[in-house]
Amino acid sequence: MSRRRYVARGVPGGYRIWDNKARRWWGELYELCPDDLLAELNGARDHARVTALLRRHRAMRR
Repeated sequence: MSRRRYVARGVPGGYRIWDNKARRWWGELYELCPDDLLAELNGARDHARVTALLRRHRAMRR
């Protein structure tokens, strides 16, 4: 199994997604670990699905 490009890392206040290739944070701060989003980013990377997951996690924050 190859090294995952996107991983969730715990930070004060929740989780952030770390991009191993670009070596920087990707996205926003998430209160809950976005496992489904990480699976999509590391897997198929379907733009419509990633967008829907981002909207869902953003709505959960409100």
